[in-house]
Amino acid sequence: MIHRKAGPRQSECPGVGGLRPERRPANVPAPLILPRNAISTTLVVPCYDEAARLDPGAFARFLASREDARLVFVNDGSRDGTGAVLDGVHGSASDRVDVVTLDRNVGKAEAVRCGIRRALETKVDFVGYWDADLSTPLEVSTPFAEVLRSDPSLDTVMGSRVQMLGRRIERLSSRHYAGRVFATAAALALQIPVYDTQCGAKLFRASERLARVFETPFLARWAFDVEIIARFGALTARYEPTPLCEAVYEFPLTEWRHAAGSKVRATDFLRALGDLARIRRVYVRSARPS
Repeated sequence: MIHRKAGPRQSECPGVGGLRPERRPANVPAPLILPRNAISTTLVVPCYDEAARLDPGAFARFLASREDARLVFVNDGSRDGTGAVLDGVHGSASDRVDVVTLDRNVGKAEAVRCGIRRALETKVDFVGYWDADLSTPLEVSTPFAEVLRSDPSLDTVMGSRVQMLGRRIERLSSRHYAGRVFATAAALALQIPVYDTQCGAKLFRASERLARVFETPFLARWAFDVEIIARFGALTARYEPTPLCEAVYEFPLTEWRHAAGSKVRATDFLRALGDLARIRRVYVRSARPS
C-alpha cells in the first residue's frame, strides 16, 4: 500500500503520464533559460530507516540553487523517524518536494521504481535517482543534465567512481575491490564495457522508453541497476539501431565519499551475482538472434 503527501492513498505504484512523446530533434537546441517554476529535473531519493543520515539542509540548499529541480522521496516502510524528517523537508518546500510512503519495506529496487513512475506523472525533461546519504553531492545532477542536453542520442548518465589523482573518491578498500569484481561480472553479463553500475547517482531522459523500463517490477533485488541497463539494451536492440553502449554515458565523479551506516552486507554480494545470472539469461541471451 502506498500513499503520498497531498494526495489520496493509492493501491499500487502511481501510474505514468505527462511523458515527452519523443526525444528532442538533434537540430533543435535545448532552452537555456527555463520559465520560472518550470521543472526540468526530478530526482527520486529512496529512504529506508534513514533518519540519522538524512541531511535536510543539503536538500534545501540544492532546491534553493536549482529552481528547475524537484525531489521525490520514497519512504520504504521505515521503522525509525524517517517519516518525520521527510515531513519537515516537505513542509519547507511543498511545491517542489513530494513524499511517497510505502506501508511496508519492499526494497530499494521497488522503491526506486515507484518513485520514478511518480516522477513521470508530471512533465519533466530528466528523471533520476540519488542515494539518500548523498555520497554523491546533489549538485552533480547539473552536469549530468548538461550531458543529456548536449547529446540527444543518450538515454542515461551514470556516476562512475573512478579513483584517479585530483579526484576525491573515498571508498573502503574492501568495498572498492569487491566492487571491481562485481563490475567485471556486470560487464560480462551485459556484454558492454561498463565500469561502475552500482553508483547510486543516475539521471535519465524522460521518454516513453524510460516509462517502459520502469513499467514492471524488477527481477533483481540487489542488482537492479544492472537490470535497468539490460532493459534499455533489450528495447534498443528491438526498436532502434543505436548500440546500447552509445546510449549510456558514464560520468567520472570528482567527489564521492563513503557514508557510515550502509545496509549492504557481505552476503548481498553473492545474491547480486545470482541476480546477474538471471539478468543475462532473461535480457541478454534471449535477445540474441536465432
